[in-house]
Amino acid sequence: MAKDFRDVAQSWLNGDFDPETKGKIIELRNNDPAGFEDAFYRNLEFGTGGLRGIMGVGTNRMNKYTVGMATQGLAEYIKAHAADCVDAYGDPIDPDDIRVCISYDSRNNSKLFAKITADVFSANGMHVFLFENIRPTPELSYAIRLKRAIAGVMVTASHNPKEYNGYKVFWSDGAQITSPVDKDIVAEVAKITDPSQVRFTPDEKCGSVELMGKEVDEQYLNDILSLMLSPESCARHPELKLVYTPLHGCGVRLVPECLHRIGFQNVYHVPEQDVSDGDFPTVQSPNPEEPAAMKMALEVADREGADIVLATDPDADRMGIAVRDNDGRMVQFNGNQTGALLTYYILTRWKELGKLNEGTYVVKTIVTSELIRDIAESFGVKVYNVLTGFKYIAEIVRANEKSGEFICGGEESYGFNVGQFVRDKDAQIACSMVAECAAWALDKGMTLYQLMQKIYSEYGYRKEGLTSLVRKGKSGAEEIQKIMADMRQTPPKDLIGSPVVKVVDYLKTDETGLPSSNVLQFFDEAGDVVSVRPSGTEPKIKFYFGAKGDDADAKIGRLKEQFIK
Repeated sequence: MAKDFRDVAQSWLNGDFDPETKGKIIELRNNDPAGFEDAFYRNLEFGTGGLRGIMGVGTNRMNKYTVGMATQGLAEYIKAHAADCVDAYGDPIDPDDIRVCISYDSRNNSKLFAKITADVFSANGMHVFLFENIRPTPELSYAIRLKRAIAGVMVTASHNPKEYNGYKVFWSDGAQITSPVDKDIVAEVAKITDPSQVRFTPDEKCGSVELMGKEVDEQYLNDILSLMLSPESCARHPELKLVYTPLHGCGVRLVPECLHRIGFQNVYHVPEQDVSDGDFPTVQSPNPEEPAAMKMALEVADREGADIVLATDPDADRMGIAVRDNDGRMVQFNGNQTGALLTYYILTRWKELGKLNEGTYVVKTIVTSELIRDIAESFGVKVYNVLTGFKYIAEIVRANEKSGEFICGGEESYGFNVGQFVRDKDAQIACSMVAECAAWALDKGMTLYQLMQKIYSEYGYRKEGLTSLVRKGKSGAEEIQKIMADMRQTPPKDLIGSPVVKVVDYLKTDETGLPSSNVLQFFDEAGDVVSVRPSGTEPKIKFYFGAKGDDADAKIGRLKEQFIK
């Protein structure tokens, strides 16, 4: 029987917790009954990707105790399995030299949580490589491979609101953990039920912590530059004007450096947003998917006459862009458009350079535009369709390391990657590719906007939309569960009048051939699709709408009206 939240809170008040924590528990109990219950009614779930939650006191919050407990559980799993693991290059892990890498973003408490994580790993006898300051999530993936580590931790909540922080776990190939490792780690973490089980303090007999910095940056930047496909085009168009904003996050140094090294000198900044600040003071949400997040960058673009705006989220793995249309107005591309644009450009160049062969392939997620599939197949390139989450793209890359070559892959949520140096979405690489693509398009007499229209003219017009319903707390989680259950029991018979011809339930692994996932998809006769899934990291349920045809824009609005009540 589950403990009453009041009893759990009292155990913290009676236990060996610091006075500040105890004072905040009492304050919460006296002044915010609902918040008090939510903080203690359950343990913050260590899911298949790690931790993510609101910061604060309590078992259901991100704090030094829950972070320490998660790290101790992860350490126990690593120690038990190190002898059976290999590094990114297939060499056995030495159980006497277990290495882990840690990075963190600009969020409040990220540095503290990274330090606690490093101390716990070190206290468990491991050699820790800790970045000296904020670094992007993809650079952590890169460092794991570079240092031949068994695992890595990135302290970030990605693009969540400022109240959140999180803890992403990566494995030896540089990708976020997948089955069966993820579930086995979850089980091990569940055994750590009290902070007294955590080795918080290293001693002289323990492992060590080694700082990483510019030397890793240089290797990372050099490998990004090696992915260039059109250096001549970049050299011909150094005048291209770009605006970049890190949205207060950790892309602030490396993205501009990439752009400069490629050859673009007119890179304009948004000074207020170059400040690394976990309160994200200039935006409501530090998410390049949200149009409002790019408002200040768009203003700079208009003032400077810039051609393109680039924005990255706090841990610099997602990228959003805006380009000028035929009338000179800035328009923002969604993740599907950017992914399709880059896929078309990269495959065109690979074909021109004679790099395509039977073993080359691209990867997309199930909720990402089918336009990417259409483009890839027109080049004779194999397409893998995987569950939502870049870790599943990385899983395909790992499975094909000896038999094929990953060209590029993307997901509608503004994630994209090229090449095999990084096993996650990478905004440094994506920003570089967008700028390079723009220079190449100029050689063809086109802007990026015009290149996108050319793609639509060749493959047909598609339009996508995403609506998220936020449902917070215990009651919100229950409501999300009910929405999914109701749609499984009574699926829609049509999509805005067009008969539904196929329903895919991704819990039915025997039918999909993919791991089980709480996702539903409805396909109609007209070629439209609606996908529904609860977020794995935020208190929301997401509705993905895809429409096909010249009237796709209007159809998106009607699809939203049908599903969002």
